[in-house]
Amino acid sequence: MTKDLTKGSPMKLILGFGVPLLFGLLFQQFYNMVDTIIVGKMLGVDALAAVGSTGSVNFMILGFCIGLCNGFAIPIAQKFGAKDDHGLRKFVAGCAWVSVIFALVITVAVGFLCKDILVWMRTPDNIMADAYSYIFVIFMGIPATILYNMVSGIIRSLGDSIMPLVFLIISSLANIVLDVIFILQFGVLGAALATVIAQGASGIISLVYLVKKYDILRMTKEEKRFDIDCIRTLCGMGVPMGLQYSITAIGSVILQSAVNTLGSDAVAAVTAASKICMFLCCPFDAMGSTMATYGGQNIGAGFLNRIHEGVKACSKLGVVYSLICLGVVLVFGKELSLLFVSADETAIIGRIHYFMVVNVVFYIPLAFVNIVRFMIQGLGYPNFAILAGVCEMAARGIMGFVFVPLFGFAAAGFASPAAWICADCFLIPAYFHVMKKLRKQLENNENAMNPANIACEEEKAEGKWHWSRKKKLLH
Repeated sequence: MTKDLTKGSPMKLILGFGVPLLFGLLFQQFYNMVDTIIVGKMLGVDALAAVGSTGSVNFMILGFCIGLCNGFAIPIAQKFGAKDDHGLRKFVAGCAWVSVIFALVITVAVGFLCKDILVWMRTPDNIMADAYSYIFVIFMGIPATILYNMVSGIIRSLGDSIMPLVFLIISSLANIVLDVIFILQFGVLGAALATVIAQGASGIISLVYLVKKYDILRMTKEEKRFDIDCIRTLCGMGVPMGLQYSITAIGSVILQSAVNTLGSDAVAAVTAASKICMFLCCPFDAMGSTMATYGGQNIGAGFLNRIHEGVKACSKLGVVYSLICLGVVLVFGKELSLLFVSADETAIIGRIHYFMVVNVVFYIPLAFVNIVRFMIQGLGYPNFAILAGVCEMAARGIMGFVFVPLFGFAAAGFASPAAWICADCFLIPAYFHVMKKLRKQLENNENAMNPANIACEEEKAEGKWHWSRKKKLLH
């Protein structure tokens, strides 16, 4: 089932496409949070800290893989919007080729470096063993992560955000069942095994669905070939998006390293608060992914005015949701903390609540980061996303290197808000610059295709030919 986002009300299209995507992200975060809840409740604070201490490096590596796949999907969305079925199929085949290569290279590289990364991050000795066993298994599951995100990205590019939701629901339910079984037997290692197996199953099911259901993707032998031009385009779009995630995550790694020096209680508090915040942030992620597909299809069709209308409609949704989140956290924040720790851990509960409130107050800037950045990427300018990631990295790095050592846990809560504001200061002017550039390109293309201009150019060319021939005859 494909869906054309180039026709109809932008607000209705964004809601229709984004809501299923949102539920998919919620389920994804739900089973990630279930890991953390079960670990914290069944295995204790140190085990919770072990899982949490790997969060930033997890995001740095897996974020690159997810960004890579999201970038691969953009040329596919553009070809779909332009009604170029042949080009679309070539890019889908290229996406499969390049995903296999990246999956192998990344898995081998991080497998060798895994222990060293945890040492560089100053992971506390009392949680090092559990942290290593957890993150090593997660990294060995990178092919499953790439498979699922590659296939889901292709399906979303064709306008279908419902089926990826179905696959995630299956994955989430499987993960919960496996969590209960594996954590009881293998401890922290079991949580990682459950996540990898569930995501792998979801990836395989979604791949079978893609192959069986989409007639538009029936390829010829020529379309299946390794096409270097397609690969170059895919890498030119995917690698910058992956780097944007990773560069952003480097700041998170620096911050996590600073928090690790505050002890396992501080790590546990940041872990629990971050899990809740990530769950609350799912609508922003859904808005971003929606904007990437919406922008890709509309720029492919040449509908520039609809792009700005989409940004305005999505921004309204982002502001309203941010205010709702603030109310929820102010009223129920401490109760949410009890999902991860027992009621007698009053000091940790206070830290969790503080961290959540400080972050949620700045959710409106976060909404603009996701909406504008992904729209720019969808329009075909992924390098701006890297620069926005550099802004976020710099802000988190300064907070980790300078302010956390000076002010402790209080400064850690302001690291992400500072990063979002810095990114917005770059992204918003960049968006208007991109739109201005695209408008000029569109006007030039329209002028070039104007019948009067074409006739004029033909006359000029004919006149030049006659004059050239006349000169030769004179000589």
